[in-house]
Amino acid sequence: MTGTAVRNEVPTPRVRALGRDFQLLWTGQTVSYLGDRVTLFVIPTVLVFLLHGSAFDVGLISTAQYLAIPVLSLAAGALADRWDLRTMLIACDLLRFAAIAIIPVAYWQGFLSVGLLFGCVVVVSACTVFFNIGYMPAVASIVESGELVRGNSRMEASRTVSELGGPAVAGGIYQVFGVAALFIDAFSYLFSAALIRFMKPFGTRTGGRQILARAMTGVRRNWTDPVLRRSTAGTLLANIGGPIFVTQMPVLAYQGLGLSAGMFGAVMSLAAVGAVLGALIAPRVSARVGSGRMLALSMVCHSASGLGLLFVPRFPALAVLPLTLAAYGFFFAWYNINSAAVRQARVPVGDQAVIHGAYRTVTWGVIPLSTFTGGWIVTHLATNHGILYAAKYTVLGATVIGILSIIPLAGMQRLLATAPPMRPEPVAEPRPEVATAS
Repeated sequence: MTGTAVRNEVPTPRVRALGRDFQLLWTGQTVSYLGDRVTLFVIPTVLVFLLHGSAFDVGLISTAQYLAIPVLSLAAGALADRWDLRTMLIACDLLRFAAIAIIPVAYWQGFLSVGLLFGCVVVVSACTVFFNIGYMPAVASIVESGELVRGNSRMEASRTVSELGGPAVAGGIYQVFGVAALFIDAFSYLFSAALIRFMKPFGTRTGGRQILARAMTGVRRNWTDPVLRRSTAGTLLANIGGPIFVTQMPVLAYQGLGLSAGMFGAVMSLAAVGAVLGALIAPRVSARVGSGRMLALSMVCHSASGLGLLFVPRFPALAVLPLTLAAYGFFFAWYNINSAAVRQARVPVGDQAVIHGAYRTVTWGVIPLSTFTGGWIVTHLATNHGILYAAKYTVLGATVIGILSIIPLAGMQRLLATAPPMRPEPVAEPRPEVATAS
């Protein structure tokens, strides 16, 4: 029993280098995260201020950001087994560069529309599906199992640091350069692709299987393993409510509370301080309380933080929003780091892509429906209650859904200590051909 507990639990991080390939991947992702912050801020800003989009349009574009996940994740997980991971990641970065760069060009030429914006975001979403599914086995291939929490903590810290300065910088850049700010994200993908090109080949290929059969293997293994099953269920509940909260926040800030792009950018940057702190201390807290307990604690606290919006507009928005979003990001960083580390440590490297593809299909596949529904609800409620209270009560309802994730995530620490470790999926040998008389 004790031996099983050691194998399944995430070990205490050791202080040593994570390697050249990790440094290259980490640096490229850090720059890409900074560019993403600009795009995530600028696209809804362009939609609201330049294209005069409604809350429904914001929900529609947010849906486009996640639309490829339920459509492509299963196939992407199976295809990633067959393709060279490094080449796939580079191709994804190059395609995302082209899709983002065309948006400012279309605006300058006078043919930018909600439909074109939707299409560009779909292309970026599709490439991101393949990139993120390849990214999981990439990290597991180049980082030792005992260092996964530390490696994921660095990646999460980069993401949250980009959130710290990104929105404020994006708000300032947008006010100076307008839609041209999107070129920052476009060129960040080129930088990421160049660094990945200098990495050594990584990952393993699992050839000889049909794509559908391999994809169904990922679905089955996510369901039959008790740790993965509960992790999937908890993340699914969180992703029903969380995307509504995030995607309708610009509507609440711009149209409900009257904040400018610069003010909202400053709010988001101040809020990201919490996420940075969460990423920095997560490894220490995980070592003390256990990654299983961290999953349940962090997700419930993350969701409950959204209840801080009850205090607007009674108290100043520039005080309530940073505090609420700081707590929201603090606990979200905890969850991301430990969730990734638990799954990476538990799943054999050769099965990482296909299992993660199935996981994302379920947990992220619900996001397009959530964002679309959130936009529709706000638009419907605004006719009778005004945009401020429509957005406010919609995002508060979303936080309640996230709190329910405690149901499947409770008891994860016990499972990590008792559930047998996952073994690699056996690869069936091709059947020999039988010679027949002609």
